[in-house]
Amino acid sequence: MARVVLGMKIFMIADPVLSRYGPVTPVFLLGREFSKRGHEVYMISPVFLADIKEFEGVGIRVLNLDTWTLMKGEPSVGFFEHWAREAVFSTNSKKMKRVLKDVERPDVVVNFSNTVAARADVWYVQGSVAEALRNMYSQLPAPYKVGYLALRPFIDVVDRNFIRRVYGLSRVVIANSESQRRAYEERGIRVYDVIYPPLDTGVFRPSTSDPSGDYVLVYFGKETDYTAVKAVADAGVKIVAFGSKALSVVPGELLDHPNIDIRGYVDDESLVRLYSNALFTFFPFTEEPFGYIPIESMACGTPVLTYRRQGPGETVIHGITGWLASDTKEIVRLAVRIWKEGYPSLMRRRCRERAMEFDVRRISEKWLSLLSKLTKVGD
Repeated sequence: MARVVLGMKIFMIADPVLSRYGPVTPVFLLGREFSKRGHEVYMISPVFLADIKEFEGVGIRVLNLDTWTLMKGEPSVGFFEHWAREAVFSTNSKKMKRVLKDVERPDVVVNFSNTVAARADVWYVQGSVAEALRNMYSQLPAPYKVGYLALRPFIDVVDRNFIRRVYGLSRVVIANSESQRRAYEERGIRVYDVIYPPLDTGVFRPSTSDPSGDYVLVYFGKETDYTAVKAVADAGVKIVAFGSKALSVVPGELLDHPNIDIRGYVDDESLVRLYSNALFTFFPFTEEPFGYIPIESMACGTPVLTYRRQGPGETVIHGITGWLASDTKEIVRLAVRIWKEGYPSLMRRRCRERAMEFDVRRISEKWLSLLSKLTKVGD
């Protein structure tokens, strides 16, 4: 491992921050860990709507560009608006230059964002906007579907040009999964390495040694494959669902389904209990470059049933820490079989062991080794 430079000043550019969860999680956890190790950490975002004290409390200094947006109350649409205005008009990057003109230059810059085209030492790619929209299409409300179909050719061109522009501003590109490495290399982007997102295994850990196992846990989000969820519930599997961001796109027949208990938003403590007591976590998805749900579940000792593709297909080990299915028919068949027959208890221990490979302390070592190679501090 390369020599780790001490006392670096690190700028981390993030997408619009609505909370410390979702796409902001890697920035928050890594920033916290870098600060613990004596580095000066700044987090830059086009819009910061979360509690700044939560970030400052772990040693992250927040630089809010406070770029105006029409869609503050619609997170997904608001993100797309920021991406489009940056990709076409460079709105956020221009604002960032003005905000930072009197700020002392950092030693290293990491761009985690799809909404700021800035000069950086590392661009951390986590999935393109055009690809995400294509995969989300079936879940979009009808008015958005019409708009997307009309704009799709324009979106694809703009996204391709935006990716090339950010690539040209970055010294190296790091992908958040092997599937994203392949996806970006197919676009002509040279990916230097893969570093998986970090997980706080101190928070996500088994809360019981005697799980009830009387339900299957499912996340309801914009990337959820609701067709598979309905088929499993119709087959008699008892489901507990969490997640509040995308309830507006959940099919009506699931909202009052007798086999589905929808909890909506849950805090970390409650989520850990839900993971820990579930028989397994069911994670059918339409598009997921990495996916925190599988590794959070495994960290709590609960195996995961998901698809054999993209990020979840890399983190879940078939037959060891869960099961991987090739299509909807197979994932439904497996879910019903596991619900009826169960699995060896040894799987739970193996899940925890697998999740430790994503622990933030381990992942941050990889990042600091890379950043030390790139920084000019000590040269």
